[in-house]
Parts: sequence; C-alpha cells; structure tokens
Amino acid sequence: MSTYHAPVADMRFVLFDVLGAEAQFQRLGFADATRDVLDAVLDEAARFTETVLAPLNAVGDREGCRLDQASGRVTTPTGFKQAYAQFVEGGWAGLTSPAEFGGQGLPHAAGVPLKEMIDASNLAWGNFPLLSHGATEALMHHGEAWQQEVFLKPLVEGRWTGTMCLTEPHCGSDLGLLKTRAEPNGDGSYSITGTKIFITAGEHDFTDNIVHLVLARLPDAPAGSKGISLFVVPRERVGQDGSAGGANAVRCGSLEHKMGIHGSATCVMNFDGAQGYLIGQPHKGLMAMFTMMNTARLAVGLQGLGLSDRALQNALRYSRERLQMRALSGAKFPDKPADPIIVHPDVRRMLLTCKALVEGGRVMGYDAALQVDIAHHAPDAAEREQADVLVGFLTPIVKACLTEWGVECTYQALQCFGGHGYIAEHGMEQLSRDARITTLYEGTTGIQALDLLGRKIMQLQGAGLRIFLAQVMSFCDAHANDAAVAEFIAPLREKAAQWQQLTLQVGKRAAANPDEVGAASYDYLMYSGYVVLAYWWARSVAAANASAQPQTFKDDKRDTARFYFARILPRTLAHAAAMESGVAGLPELSVDVA
Repeated sequence: MSTYHAPVADMRFVLFDVLGAEAQFQRLGFADATRDVLDAVLDEAARFTETVLAPLNAVGDREGCRLDQASGRVTTPTGFKQAYAQFVEGGWAGLTSPAEFGGQGLPHAAGVPLKEMIDASNLAWGNFPLLSHGATEALMHHGEAWQQEVFLKPLVEGRWTGTMCLTEPHCGSDLGLLKTRAEPNGDGSYSITGTKIFITAGEHDFTDNIVHLVLARLPDAPAGSKGISLFVVPRERVGQDGSAGGANAVRCGSLEHKMGIHGSATCVMNFDGAQGYLIGQPHKGLMAMFTMMNTARLAVGLQGLGLSDRALQNALRYSRERLQMRALSGAKFPDKPADPIIVHPDVRRMLLTCKALVEGGRVMGYDAALQVDIAHHAPDAAEREQADVLVGFLTPIVKACLTEWGVECTYQALQCFGGHGYIAEHGMEQLSRDARITTLYEGTTGIQALDLLGRKIMQLQGAGLRIFLAQVMSFCDAHANDAAVAEFIAPLREKAAQWQQLTLQVGKRAAANPDEVGAASYDYLMYSGYVVLAYWWARSVAAANASAQPQTFKDDKRDTARFYFARILPRTLAHAAAMESGVAGLPELSVDVA
C-alpha cells in the first residue's frame, strides 16, 4: 500500500519564500491570515490527511460505492462518512468561505495546501467536498439573498454538499446541445426534467441533503449556449423560508463503473419534474457555470499535483530500498549484495522528472490561487482587473499541465517499481488509474488548449500572455547580475521571446485558416506550460538563495532547476516544431465507416 507524508516544508517555502503570501494576505485585508495561523492550518491539515484520509485510499478503491436500486441511495466506502464528519467538525469545509456565510474567511490561496493534501491522500474522497466548493462559489456570486441563506450557509458549514450537473448523454463539452427542461410553476420555482451524467457526488450518505446546480432550458430559451439557465435543485425540497418539503423528484439512476476513483460516486442523475429555483438571470447560466468551472479547473490541477507528489514519495522510498545490480561506475555499497536502484542514472532521471514537475508545479498552482485572491480583494481596481485577466490565462495551463504531468509522474513512479508497480500491493497502480481522470473531467486537455489559444490568445488578443511575459522580463531584468540564477536568465529570455514569436505565427496562419488554431492548440498549451514552469523554477532558486533555508535546501533547488532546464525544458523544441508544421501536418481522415 502506498503511503503519504504531507510536504509541509516545501509548501511553506512556496507560500512564504517564493510568493510572499503572508504580506500579500495582509495587504489584501486578511488580517487573520498571519504566519502563525497559516502554520497551524498546515500542521493540522497534514495530521488530518495523513492519519484519517490516507489510510482510506486503498479501502475506497477496493470497495467502491454501492447503489441501492430500490431507494436510489448510495453508500460510500467504509470510513468515508466518518472521515467527512471529522472534516466538518474540524471546520475545514468553510476554511476559505466568507465569515458572513459561516466560513472562516481565510484567503483562497491559504486553502490550496489543504486541497493538495486531500487529493494526494485520498483523491476519491476529496471529490465530495470539491464539488461543494464549486456550488458555493456560484451561489456566493450569483445567488439571491434568500438562496444564500437557505442553500449557501449549509454548504459552507458542510451540513450539505453540492454538485455541478452539466453533462448529458448526448452532449459533453458542447453544452449548447443540452435538453434538460425547466418549466415555471407560477410560485417562483421551476420543474426540472432531464438526465445528467458523470455527476460527481450526485448521491451519497455523507449529509442529509445535496444541493444540485443544474443547467437547463426555459420554455422561451433561444437555441444553443445562449439559451441555458442555471437552477439550484436540492435532493430534499426546501422552501424559500428554509422549511423542509420532503423528497424532491431527483434520483440516482446508476453508478458509473470506472477505471479509477472508485470511492467517488459518479452518478447518472434523473430529474423528473424536480423543484428548483433559478440562479441569476434567465438564459445567463453559462456565466454562473463558469464561476464554478474556473474554480473547479484550478482545483483539478491540484489533483494532478497531489497524485504526482504521492507517487514520487513512494518511488523515492522504494528506489532507496530496492537492491538491484551494481552501479555502472562501480559498487556504491560494497557491503550489500547489490546497490539500491537510486544509483542508476535512468532511475534518477525518472525521479528527477517527477521532482521537477511536482515542485515547480506546486509554485505554478499556488500562484494561480493567489491571483484569485488579488482579483477579488486588491485595493486597486486596475490591479484586480489585471489579476482577473491573469487567472483566466493561467487556468487552462494549470489545469491541463498539472494533470498531464500527473499522468506522467504516476507512470514514471510506477516504472521505478518495475513489475512490483503493476501489482496492487504497493498501491502505485491505483495512483496511475486515479490520475487518468484528471485530464478528462472539468474539460479535457484538448478543451483547455482551445480555451487558451482560441479564446485567451485569439479572442482576447493575448492580454494575459502580455501580463505574464512582463512579469518574466521584469524578473530577468532584476536578476540579470544575480550569480545565484545567472545560468537560467538567458534561456528563460530566449523561451519567452520564442513564445511571443510562435503566438504571432499561429495568429497569422489562423487569420487565413481557422483550423490552424485547433492544429496548434495542444502543442501551444504544453509549450506555454513548460515556459511558465521555467520561470517558476528560476524564481524558486532566487527565493531559496535569499531565504533562511539551509544550504542543503538551496543546493537541492538549484540542482533540480538545472535538471529541469537541461532535460525537460527542451521539450518545447518538439512542441514548437509541431506548431510550425501547421494544419498541413494533419491530413484529413475519412469519416466513412469502413
């Protein structure tokens, strides 16, 4: 079975040394988010995830969730419900929600380490509170006052959980095709009818009520995505005054049988005239949905990060213990029958690849969360707007790259185990299976790529890219004569300039043929991610050098950065070549059935 130890030391380094989070939080008005408070949150989160959630990871995978067809109710794996009760009792459910809704009012970025720990310790369990957070965001920004009182406060307290009911059997990412209907009842409520699939935490035994946020069409809705509205539909009916109204006409029809995350209830949900209430304006549901979606996409990126870190931890432990053959340069441990496999260069390559992607990815993910706080709370309107643009630009990069790297890292870590990684005993194959979903839900990697290149670059004229490149250039200028990072400045400048040039080239070709966007989007996204990571590795080395960290820590960051720049950043060359080949490099395939 795989084990997990929360990397609290590196989390502190990222938050406080690299990002200067404590000063940022104070500047943004979070007076209670002091270093002492944040340190206590990290320590207690580590204790909860290591001792409560991590031991249940294999249990959830082995048992899965069970649906009682007669009642339509789902039973979660042994220990999951009790763990959730401890989660709520500890106040974790409302850690970053505003105090006026019953939360603790800490900044969004302060909750990110907790999220990473949960995902690393037990991804399937973590999906239950994850969807509650998305529902909370939508109701907080778009709900009416009575909806916030009736639905939002129980969600923040953790007494209820939430879902996002978007996908239908005939429409995945193309929500303009959805058919779920909403008929007005004449009393301010609506009757919701339709079927939603792939609904995470759609039914379970954690709480007495589940708040479904459902996309549906009103009778007068225009066709396509402009005719979608958002509704709140509780499993147990609730009046506008908060009074209980009995069971609603919403039921789990079946549970999906999945490759991984067996402990997470992935449901087919049937709405048969269920009572619901409109959130926001009619036909403006996509706006509210993207409030949920953007938060969820950053959160899923952290899932990839958490799984990568757990996989790396176990691969490191095994590689230090497993004895196989002798080092090519001669025995390193002559008193043993063989050397530990960590002495072999190819094993080090796999471990260092994971380490570089995990530690660099942690800074990338945490910074995006900090930008969310700045976008909402900065005292200056211009700064808030710039941070909001930057969040929009970074979201597809963080979501796609951290999850793609999650698949890569769980693969590389399993490979370190050899055949022992393929069997269930060590838990590595579960991590690989669980990681695979992260590149799919909340928008596949292809969808993230189209969002980045098609919308954030082409439609919005690269506003976020310009902001980010300005940060890169500012850092390079400030550290041009800094011996600690001198070796990274020139290649970082070069990649940033090439990024700009490639963007212009793709844009020029796309003006003549829109298919050029689709042909370049994946490689553009991955290229972007590797350059973003290069920037954060250079900043990490600079921050470590300027910190009070031990010299061994500083040396470790520099050595890993060197590995990243030498061994991983050159992947951009292949992505650049693929982009430059254009749509001509993608011959058409016949749509006819053979």
